[in-house]
Amino acid sequence: MNHFLKTFLCVLVVLFAVSVGLGIGVLVSGGTGDFDRPGVAVVNVEGVMLDSAPYLESLRRIRADDSVKAVVVRINSPGGAVAASQEIYEEIRRLGEDVPVVASMGTVAASGGYYVACAAARIYANPGTVTGSIGVIAQFANYEQLLEWARIDVEVIKSGRMKDAGSPLREMPEEERAYLQGLMDEVHEQFKETVAVARGLDRERVASFSDGRIVTGATAVGLGLVDGTGTLETALAEARRLGGLEDDAPAVEYPEKRHPLLELVSPESSARRLFASPARTGFGLFYLAGVSH
Repeated sequence: MNHFLKTFLCVLVVLFAVSVGLGIGVLVSGGTGDFDRPGVAVVNVEGVMLDSAPYLESLRRIRADDSVKAVVVRINSPGGAVAASQEIYEEIRRLGEDVPVVASMGTVAASGGYYVACAAARIYANPGTVTGSIGVIAQFANYEQLLEWARIDVEVIKSGRMKDAGSPLREMPEEERAYLQGLMDEVHEQFKETVAVARGLDRERVASFSDGRIVTGATAVGLGLVDGTGTLETALAEARRLGGLEDDAPAVEYPEKRHPLLELVSPESSARRLFASPARTGFGLFYLAGVSH
């Protein structure tokens, strides 16, 4: 009887393990599948861009797939870290050397989201899309008075006077403010230069509306930031045309979508939730709109 019970329990354990494995496989495989014939890859750029790795991996997979004849970059993002935005931009630009790339703006494609769109050959936005916000930001908290109230002393040992620039432990001296402003100005110039070159615009014209202001998609067309108004379907139709594809050519989405349960428990998702408004933390420089929300 004991032997039978042990065997029965072992079988249950094996069946449970197999079921869990299959379940995880179903959760992970949230993508739309491979191409069955030449088609369009749709790269979804969503949320605050802090980590470029998932996008770079997808873009490299697309470059290696001979079935991909055109790409649509669908953007719903207020921007993100400067370096992440620049890396995604550069990989999309390289991809555009092989296949036509069209950008489609959703609800918001501002700051770093717009920066990424500039890598595409053509950009479409909805008339009410929030875009623009050509600028750079970093925010630094000052806890000096709070520390005084709590009677907490903090000793800082550093190798140079600028090593703790932007420290939240004290008021920012003018020398540090000028130093950090210089960094901001340098990165802002990089943004403006990218827009001018990518969009074929005069640099002075770009500078005239590069004060961080947001604009609608309709206004962006008049400024030369966007090629025309249209939906995702508009961008897909244009990508199929540029890629020499049939009107019903398939579209496959990247990165592969994960099940909401895995998205909830994954370490990367936890990090995104923790730094949902990253410019507030003072970690790095950001092409980011709407940091007050």
